Amino acid sequence: MTHSSPSTSIPPTRIAIAGFGAWGQMHAKAIAAIDGAHVAAVLARSDAARTVARDLVPQAAVVDDLDALLALEGIDVVNVTLPNHLHAATAVRALDAGRHVFLEKPMGLDLAECDAVADAAQRNARQVAVNYELRVSRQWGLVREQIAQGALGAVRYQHLTLFRKPFRTGAGGWRYDPARVGSWVLEELVHFIDLVLWYAEADGMPCRVSAFGGDPNQPLADFQTVVLQWPSGATAVLSQCLGGFEHHTVLEVAGSQGALRTWWSGAMDRTTTPSFDMKLRRGDTDAVSLEIPLSGEVFELEEHLRQAYTGFAQGRSVMSPQQARPSIVVALAVDRALREGRAIELA
Repeated sequence: MTHSSPSTSIPPTRIAIAGFGAWGQMHAKAIAAIDGAHVAAVLARSDAARTVARDLVPQAAVVDDLDALLALEGIDVVNVTLPNHLHAATAVRALDAGRHVFLEKPMGLDLAECDAVADAAQRNARQVAVNYELRVSRQWGLVREQIAQGALGAVRYQHLTLFRKPFRTGAGGWRYDPARVGSWVLEELVHFIDLVLWYAEADGMPCRVSAFGGDPNQPLADFQTVVLQWPSGATAVLSQCLGGFEHHTVLEVAGSQGALRTWWSGAMDRTTTPSFDMKLRRGDTDAVSLEIPLSGEVFELEEHLRQAYTGFAQGRSVMSPQQARPSIVVALAVDRALREGRAIELA
């Protein structure tokens, strides 16, 4: 896995941002740091968001309607940063209008929505990059590199914990509305499901998904423990606690020939001053620290955008709908296991 230099420019790319809440504004700031990228238009759905857009990206056309956004000339890419329930439909509209799409996760709230995005990309010969920014992280990417190089041998065990303060409500409270967010598994844990699937890629998809936690009287689970099992006997345990404080992630991976432990902590998920570390044990040797130059979603968003826009210009995607789909399959199985109180077998 490679990481582009922050100074690397991209082919000239005109971008429309569909959705200008807190995360859409983060997109605008990240794009401003990419030489060659230019925010040409913004879809902002509230007066407050339109005011922020005119201040933050004064060069951009600011509209309040998707039809108006897609009617603008000269747009190369649409970044979709709207609430989750609008992701797939907006992406399909943008693809049908001839634009590439940088799509925030989740790609859709069900597999039919995900497949509609993939079909629209193929139908229009356009690219979609789904924002799993941890894939371009120097920290989480280094885990993958060590596994790929055989430092751990065959991966047998993964344990990932996320302990954090409650979610922000989102504009209009969408993040606390099941109809709009889908689930809190789809909202955040799906990132880490994607990671453990990536690290266990040699074993393919898990065969069984179990999940425990949450209040059965509440539609959204604020804590959960997930167990993934593979036919090989490998397992992954993921836990998410939204009743904690700050933002803390720990990953432990053990294989047939070694083990790795890494962690990330910050006052919040979007901090620019986090703490992090990684240690690796090979064979019978003592564990040693591995250098991580930088880690955090603020930096990784910028890098993922840079790689995505470069890929679009070259006719490829850095994280295609087909690559993003397995994590949605597992996330939906987690939600079903929580609802039904039983393990879900995956075909």
